[in-house]
Amino acid sequence: MKTYKIAVLPGDGTGPEVVDEGLKVLNAAAVKHGFKLDTETFDFGGDRFLRTGEVLPESAAEDLTKFDAIYLGAIGHPDVKPGILEKGILLRLRFELDQYINLRPVKLYPGVETPLAGKSPEDIDYVVVRENTGGLYTGIGGLSMKGTPNEVAVQSMVYNRYQVERCLRYAFETVRKRHTTDAPWKGLYDKDIEDGKIGQLTLCGKTNVLTYVFDLWERAFHEVAQDYPDIKTDYCHVDATCMWMVKNPEWFDVIVTCNMFGDIITDLGAMTQGGMGIAAGGNINPEGVSMFEPIGGSAPKYTGKGVINPLAAICSGSMMLSELGETEAADDIEQAVASVTGTKLKSMAAGRMGYSTSEVGDLVASQIA
Repeated sequence: MKTYKIAVLPGDGTGPEVVDEGLKVLNAAAVKHGFKLDTETFDFGGDRFLRTGEVLPESAAEDLTKFDAIYLGAIGHPDVKPGILEKGILLRLRFELDQYINLRPVKLYPGVETPLAGKSPEDIDYVVVRENTGGLYTGIGGLSMKGTPNEVAVQSMVYNRYQVERCLRYAFETVRKRHTTDAPWKGLYDKDIEDGKIGQLTLCGKTNVLTYVFDLWERAFHEVAQDYPDIKTDYCHVDATCMWMVKNPEWFDVIVTCNMFGDIITDLGAMTQGGMGIAAGGNINPEGVSMFEPIGGSAPKYTGKGVINPLAAICSGSMMLSELGETEAADDIEQAVASVTGTKLKSMAAGRMGYSTSEVGDLVASQIA
């Protein structure tokens, strides 16, 4: 029996609750598909920091490389100043483990309410590939004359060609994984299909203002595209991307963008797919260890009440299995979630689902079984 070593980081707030339900579902899928999950729990988070004063042990990243994947609940504690845990745990692990892709499916499940009038699951089903280790998040910059009327703050968006190209290639490959020549992308225009393109990759940038950084991104985009003649390419400014994500989400198949823009547009995408309770994400190192998490945060006001929606954590578990190569089990979880949203839940919002957190996990797990 194939065994996968999984590092579990329940984290803060409602993180442990949603992780418990995610593991319940993952284990149901493992039993059905004939593999095993060997988990080890780490207490990284706010409580540990308040107790010890240490955000993350120096050996943390090296220790985590011994696992096949990392399953994360949430980071963020009301008694810890914002930024300390996020930068000290999330960003540090992404950087030290070189998880250079943040992968965010934006998918509307059956029965889930979207604020976009007239849109259905057929319209909202795309993926955002966000570069995850460069740009403004590297923290290059500083302060001068702090606390004076002439204080200056600088933070630079820094990218090299290597970072940009590997992200672009991952995005092109993501389009190929989503489609085949037998099942092409159903884009807005029939011409997309007539041209024999199997899918579309949209570069989201700001070439008219960030003329240095996105000159590099745009040139690399078109050069890499020559290796993918079966994929249609498009470009969209980030502000226009936000507009079309609301007005015509069906235009998008896969979007690739920089760290900052990806961080922003994926929250918009989450709202269009029904809210943070259903939004999952992965921090991917295709050659190393990847980390999977719900993107909604720790939601401390709901801690211990048993009302938080665990579906985002469950869907991130599905993403983890897919990355590990257990695609049939991952698909089973996806289908089980779609069945539960389509037939059982009243809402995606905490406290309004019609079921408790653990009951939602039971529904998905029983659907798999």
